[in-house]
This record gives sequence, C-alpha cells and structure tokens, in this order.
Amino acid sequence: MYRSHTCGELKIGDITKQVTLAGWVQTIRKFGAITFVDLRDRYGITQLLFGENLNAELDAAPLGREFVIQATGIVSERSNKNPNISTGDIEIAVSSYKILNKSAVPPFTIQDDTDGGDDLRMKYRFLDLRRNAVKKNLELRYAVNRSARNYLHENQFMDIETPFLIKSTPEGARDFVVPSRMNAGQFYALPQSPQTFKQLLMVSGYDRYYQIVKCFRDEDLRADRQPEFTQIDCEMSFVEQEDILLMFENLIKRIFKDVKGIDYTEYIERMSWEEAMWQYGNDKPDIRFGMKLANLKFPLHSFPNKIAHLQSSLIGIGDCGFSVFDNAETVVAIAVSGCSEYTRKQIDELTEWVKRPQIGMQGMVYIKCSADGSYKSSVDKFFTEDKLKGIADKADAQAGDLVFILAGREERTRKAASELRLEMGKRLGLRKENEFKLLWVLDFPLFEYTEDDNRWVARHHPFTSPKPDHIAVMINNNPLIEQADKYLEHPYANIKANAYDMVLNGNEIGGGSIRIYQRELQEKMFAALGMSEEEALHKFGFLLGAFEYGAPPHGGIAFGFDRLCSILGGSESIRDFIAFPKNNSGRDVMLDAPSTIDDKQFEELQIQLNLK
Repeated sequence: MYRSHTCGELKIGDITKQVTLAGWVQTIRKFGAITFVDLRDRYGITQLLFGENLNAELDAAPLGREFVIQATGIVSERSNKNPNISTGDIEIAVSSYKILNKSAVPPFTIQDDTDGGDDLRMKYRFLDLRRNAVKKNLELRYAVNRSARNYLHENQFMDIETPFLIKSTPEGARDFVVPSRMNAGQFYALPQSPQTFKQLLMVSGYDRYYQIVKCFRDEDLRADRQPEFTQIDCEMSFVEQEDILLMFENLIKRIFKDVKGIDYTEYIERMSWEEAMWQYGNDKPDIRFGMKLANLKFPLHSFPNKIAHLQSSLIGIGDCGFSVFDNAETVVAIAVSGCSEYTRKQIDELTEWVKRPQIGMQGMVYIKCSADGSYKSSVDKFFTEDKLKGIADKADAQAGDLVFILAGREERTRKAASELRLEMGKRLGLRKENEFKLLWVLDFPLFEYTEDDNRWVARHHPFTSPKPDHIAVMINNNPLIEQADKYLEHPYANIKANAYDMVLNGNEIGGGSIRIYQRELQEKMFAALGMSEEEALHKFGFLLGAFEYGAPPHGGIAFGFDRLCSILGGSESIRDFIAFPKNNSGRDVMLDAPSTIDDKQFEELQIQLNLK
C-alpha cells in the first residue's frame, strides 16, 4: 500500500493516527536539525516534519522539488497552524520515508503564481496540470459534466455514441480529412458535429438523445476556439420550440445550482434577433447592463421587415451639414452613464481605441451632458445646443452622461458600437465576473445572401426548419433570382428560422433549432443553397432516404461545453479548461503535433505530397 490517506484528508480529529502519505514535494524548509516538507497530491497539501533522527539521511540524499516520495508517521497538532489549507491544523511527524522517483528541476514553479509563460507551460503541460489553479479548472469541468449527465439521465435522455470517421460534406467550416488506407484515394472526415446522426437516431425512435462529444473544425483559432472542442449535444422528438427552451434552460439552471451553488430562479428573457441587433449591435448581447445603442440613421437594407418605412436620414435632425454624418450609411450613439466629467485625455484614449484595426473606425464624436443642463460636443460648430440635446435625448442620455457617436458603413459601425459598449461596461465595472445573466435569442433569419457568390447560404445549417408559418413560402417559391441587388425583394429574405441561441453574459453558449423532417422541404432547402439534385443526393442521400420512413418532428440544441466551463470559471479562454489544448496556431507543442509522417505511411496510403 503506497498510502493510507490523501494529502487533503487529515484533520485535527486524526491526531495520534499512524498514516502513510504519498505525493510530490512542493517545498522544503530546513531549520537547523529539523526539516519541513509540504507534500502535495491531487487532493491537497500536508506538512511533513522530519526530526533530528532523519536529518542525516536527508543530508546524504537530499529531497528536491517534485520528487515523488512516500512518508509514514504520526498525525500531530501543528504549533503554527495554516488557515489557508484544509490540513493546516496538523502535520505528520515522519518516522520513515522512501523516495519513489526523483525529478529533474522543473522548468517553472509548480504554484498558482507560476513564473512560466504560456508557451513554456504548454510544452510541459503535464507539469502545468499539477498546479492548483489548473486542477480547479478541470474539477469544475468534471462537475459541469456530471451535473449535465445527471439531469439528462433523470429526463430520460440516452447517451448514444456516434462515429468519428464520417463522410465529408463541406458546407460550413472546413473539415479535417483522414485518408483511408483500405480505400485508396478516398477520405473520411472528422465530424463538425453529430448533426445528421442525431437526426437519424430520431428517425430510429430514440426520442431523447445526448452526447458530451468531441467535434472538429479546421478554423482559424482564438481564445474561445480550438480545432477540437466538446459539445453537450442533444435531440428530442415530438417537440416544438417551447419544449426545447424549457428543457434546456432548466439544464443550465441545474448546472448553476450543482456547480456554483446559484439558485437561478429569475425569468430568462427572450429577444428576437432583430431586437438584439438594433439594441446591442450583435446577436449575443450581454444584458447584465443597459447602455443600449441608439440608431440615429437607418440604412434601408438593414432589417427590411422592421424599417422599410424609415427614411435614410438622421432621425430628428435631418441633413446637418456635417459630412461625417451626412455621408455615413448609419450613425449609432451610446449614452454612458455618469461619465460627463471624462477629461479630454480620457476621451482621446477611447477615440484611439475605436480606431484600432480590430475595431476599424475613423474617429468618434462625443457629447457631454453636463449636470447644469448644458451640452458640449466635439462638433459644436456643426450643431446647435438644441440639436445636441436632440441627439442626446434620442440616446436616452441623462444629465451627467457622456454620449459617444460612431458613423460609417453599417456592418462595421454597428459592430464597433457593440464593442465600445462592452468595453465601457468593462471599464465601469458593469460586467461582474460572478454575476450571470441568461438570454434566449430567437427568430433568426433562415438565410443570408452572399452577393459575391450570388446565392443564399444557411445562417445556421441546412437542416434548420423555417418557422411553421413560413414553410409554405419555401415550398412555393423558387430560390433563383436574376439580380443580386434585388435579393431583399425575394420572399426568402423574410423567412425566419425556427432556431434559438442561448446567451450567457454576452457569449453564445448553445444553439439549436427545430429540424426539417420532410424530404420535400429538405430538398427545397438544399436547392435554395445552390445544390443540384445530384449534389444533394451525393452528400445527403442517406438523410433524404431516411425521411421517407416515418421521420418524426424533432429538434435539438448543442452547448459549447468548453465555453460554458470557462464562463463559470471566470476565464476568457477555453484553453484553461481543456487538459491538453492546442495553441493559437493549432499546434500541440508538448507532442509537437501536427508533424510529418514517414515515406512508408505515404506509400501505404497511396498519397504523394506536393508542397507548393
């Protein structure tokens, strides 16, 4: 037996017990004839006391950091207790010990405040995982996993595995492809999601399915994206949208309760996609704070259902003689509460912030709404005080507020205003780490039109059903159009998807839809996306065929498991919650992967490498 107890287990009630511990040496402190060693394992740290009788042995064969040792002794009460650890009331008076394995000097300190940089820690990830901060992240990940599984099991969901080697059907992100040795010249793809398999399981009668499953997408990487990631993937039969929303908002509430001890009882707000874009500038708004966008000038092509009747002019002001506004496609304002006392230096710094390449604006206008009722602006010579007041009122600004105004091309300006809102929320402490706010975003457009390719693309994926009252529009209309500039007049422009996203603190943590389950409608969807009948049969003939054998109405959702864990853990990067993540270049620097393969493997695969 290597150990009788763990290093986080022993308490004051265990005094006088003889115990054996095993673990890694965290620190060594020598005081004359006695030596203290902090011994660490997954469960905690226990102090070991080596008395005079063992010091000669320690001098002859010194211990080092990260040595693996076994120690036997009596649990004793500490004279200098440590309230910061669970075993801080006791120590082990060591009677014998054994070095199980020595360690080279670690390349960085195995502590919460380590001296190792990201690259170094990723190269030695097996050492980084010993740090308490990383261990807590993986414990949280496991707690989320366990909570989700328990909830889904209690609600009659079955965990059913689906294949990792599938057929390539590129329509969204790039596939990772795998050559087949037994089928020369042919390739598998790694699944971007189990989407078609879970729909087939619904056809097979398994009406409540789930997996906590790996997915693979060959995309450019960032803090919240990895080439392989994990989803909580779920599907249900004989359901409508409301059934899905209630089932899975309760799943997230259960995870909050089990993992964070939060009893999330408040109503989860629901917002249409158009409302999210108008009020917050993006489709995953952080609603922990207000500061909504004020649209001072509306481009006619923004949201045709909502604003076709509006004139493309500055609302309440008309042509103002200020070319930046007059010539802009859109003008957006934000009122920042209580910031009218910002100095010119502070405003200039924010102006430079919006001019950064990743934001992309040429500049920014401000209006100070002073407490005495006066208005001061960076463009005073173009606007009377009454007109400045009109703009401030439109932005719902109050006395003491500071209004920021951005103008330019619609998509860039709206995105920049959204980023500015989030940045101000962060600077003002409105995006609190331990405050959680859930939101459903609904009624997305089913299609987006790409003018470059002169065709429709699916906003979500090609298996998403239109809203029930929009199905006839798809069935009865031809997706082909003659001129790209007329696409907003096409009936497809107004079709809403029977889709939904769950948003947490400004992050999309889950998305899904009610699926198409009739062959005719699915074929119509493929045609709308520019697929010929032959292409649709080649890529998805198995699914179309399955729909002819009694496919039930069904729908589902997939949650970004890594992202959910990172938000609950207060981190901006999902890598902190993955045991062995890739870096921003998609490399595993510990394994040195991806790497080359030898000539024999190329021969077996009948592949010739041709690097240009």
